[in-house]
Amino acid sequence: MSHVFPRHSKSPPRLATRGEGAYLFDTEGRAYLDGSGGAAVSCLGHSDADVIAAVQQQVGRMAYAHTSFFTSEPAEELADLLVAHAPEGIDRVYFVSGGSEAIEAALKLARQYMLEIGQPKRERFIARRQSYHGNTLAALATGGNAWRKEPFAPLMIDTSHIAPCYAYRDQSEGESAEDYGLRVANELEAELQRVGPDTVIGFVAEPVVGATLGAVAAVPGYFRRIREICDRHGILLILDEVMCGMGRTGTLFACEQDGVRPDIVTIAKGLGAGYQPIGATLCSAAIHDAIAAGSGFFQHGHTYIGHPVACAAGLAVVKKLTDGGLTQRSAELGRVLEAKLRAAFDQHPHIGDIRGRGMFYGLEVVEDRETKAPFDPARGVNKALKKTAFDAGLLCYPMGGTIDGQRGDHVLLAPPFILTEDQIDELVDKLGTAFRTVLG
Repeated sequence: MSHVFPRHSKSPPRLATRGEGAYLFDTEGRAYLDGSGGAAVSCLGHSDADVIAAVQQQVGRMAYAHTSFFTSEPAEELADLLVAHAPEGIDRVYFVSGGSEAIEAALKLARQYMLEIGQPKRERFIARRQSYHGNTLAALATGGNAWRKEPFAPLMIDTSHIAPCYAYRDQSEGESAEDYGLRVANELEAELQRVGPDTVIGFVAEPVVGATLGAVAAVPGYFRRIREICDRHGILLILDEVMCGMGRTGTLFACEQDGVRPDIVTIAKGLGAGYQPIGATLCSAAIHDAIAAGSGFFQHGHTYIGHPVACAAGLAVVKKLTDGGLTQRSAELGRVLEAKLRAAFDQHPHIGDIRGRGMFYGLEVVEDRETKAPFDPARGVNKALKKTAFDAGLLCYPMGGTIDGQRGDHVLLAPPFILTEDQIDELVDKLGTAFRTVLG
C-alpha cells in the first residue's frame, strides 16, 4: 500500500522505473512512447547525457546556496543566455521552481511595479476565458479554466476574462482571419472601458494556449493589436509561455512568431526538460529599474529560487535548444508531425480540427464534423482516449471542457524534439488505435 498522495485516489498510477530517449518504462518492462512530454516538459527525452552530467557536476560542487546570501555561476550564466535570446526589452530573469510559481511571481511583480511608479489604483488583471495559468491561487484566478477554478472561487482575486482567440469555433463565416483577430482583441479595449483603464495592472495570455484549448495559436495580427491597446492605457502585457515556450512551438520563445514584445514573460516546463524543477519570470529593464530606483526590494521569494543545480540543468537544456539546434529541429520535425497527423486524421469523422506549431499539436474531437457539435460530456471521451492510448503504449494529454469548461474534448501532443520519423509513425498509429476503440 502506497503512502503517496496520488493525483486521483481511485485510479492509482503505475510505477515508472526508468526513461530512455522518448520512452518511459514500468515495472513490467513495458515501454510507453511519451507523446506529450509528460505535460509538455520532456523536450529532450528522458536520458540526455549532457544534462545529466551538468546536474551531477553541479551537485558535486555546490548543491544549494540561499539567494539572500549568494547568487551562483549557473544562475548567472543561464540568465545571460536567456536574455540574449529573449524578446526585445527583456533584461532580467527571476528564477523559481515551476510554472505556477513563475506566474505568481509575475502577478506580484506587476502589482509592485505599479506601486513603485505611483499608480496604486491599478489592482486587477484581465485574462482570457479557456486559458490556464497555474494552480496557485492568484494564478488560478487569472486563468480561465472553469472546472479547475470552481471549488476555490471564494479564495480568489477578482479577474476579468475576455474571449480567447479560438478561430475554429468563433470566427464568423465570411470573416477574414485578420478581421476576426481584431474583433476579439478589441474585447480587451471594451473590458478596459468597463472596469476603468486606470484600475488595470496587466493583460495575461498564452501565445499558444496549451492544456485548456489544445495548442490554439492566435490568428495573425491579434497580439499586435493587444500590444497597441496595452500601450495606449499603460498596462503590462504578460505572456505565459510556461507550456508553449522553450522551443516547443519551433522558436525559443513562442511570441517570436507573433511579432510581439511582452513586458513580462514566464517560462518553465521545457526550461528544465524534466531534469530539475525550474521556471523563470523574465521582465523588462523598465520594470526592474523602477523597483531598483524605488524600494529596491521585490517583496517576494521562495526557499529554492535560483537553485544552483536546477539552473545548471536549465543552462545545459537551453544550450541544446539554441546552439545545439533542437529548437530548429522542433520546427522541422513539427512539420513532419503535422503532415502525418493530417494524412491520418484530416478526414476522420470525429476529428474537427488539427492545429498547432512546432512539436505542439492539438486534435479537437467532435461528434459531428459538419456542425462541430461535441460529444456529451457524460460520455467521458477524453478520459477514455487517455486510458486507451495508455493501454496501447502511448502517453498523450486528452482534456475535456475545451469549449466552455464543460463541453468539448481534445488531445494535446507535445513529444520530445528528439523523436525520429519512425517514432512519429508509432505515435500516430497508436493514437489511431485509441480513436478507433473509443470513437468507432
